[in-house]
Amino acid sequence: MESQKIAIAVDDLTVAYNYKPVLWDIDLAIPEGVLMAIVGPNGAGKSTLIKSILGIIEPIAGSVSIYGKPYDKQRKLVGYVPQKGSVDWDFPTTALDVVMMGTYGKLGWIKRPGKSERKTALESLEKVGMLSFKDRQINQLSGGQQQRVFLARALAQDADIYFMDEPFQGVDATTEITIINILKELRKAGKTVVVVHHDLQTVPEYFDWVTFLNVKKIATGPVKEIFNDDNLTKTYGINYKVSVQK
Repeated sequence: MESQKIAIAVDDLTVAYNYKPVLWDIDLAIPEGVLMAIVGPNGAGKSTLIKSILGIIEPIAGSVSIYGKPYDKQRKLVGYVPQKGSVDWDFPTTALDVVMMGTYGKLGWIKRPGKSERKTALESLEKVGMLSFKDRQINQLSGGQQQRVFLARALAQDADIYFMDEPFQGVDATTEITIINILKELRKAGKTVVVVHHDLQTVPEYFDWVTFLNVKKIATGPVKEIFNDDNLTKTYGINYKVSVQK
């Protein structure tokens, strides 16, 4: 098999809060064009790993590169969908305005978004089934609708790499199907998508790559090769059984 280009490289990454390691000596090489789940128990450091890659959290050791360069040099290549709970939903803004924010990275802060950016934002809302809500205040949307809007904002960035922190949390079944279909379309278009995920049953159906994490990296690789009872048991610390659909 032809070797894949590495989109994200994490070397010896360690993060600690109050001298307690949250991530310990993490090495990862994430190939371009995979749809990868990060799984592990609560407190395993899953969100911390994403935030460290994005420079939101400062590690005490180690380094991260995006296509061989530091993140701050490659920021425009990366889209991020944070956890719903970390967003101020009372901020007075419409769904369209939120999605338009996704175009700022390529414009810079001096230029104002114009017709082209508005068109991109409207197309992104349409992809997630939220075009008819474009003028609705975000605090008037349901949890699933809010998540779709933030996914649309990421799509408007037209990034090469997407990080998503629990995008399926608290959404209805219809929204979940919408989201996973879009993630699969992104992968088909050659994008790299990294998702913090908690539902182990859907990993084989949704993802082609997986990283098991519990402060340390337990395993990483193709789902077909490493999503097994042995790695689940090592990660969750109990004798784990999950039905894997081949």
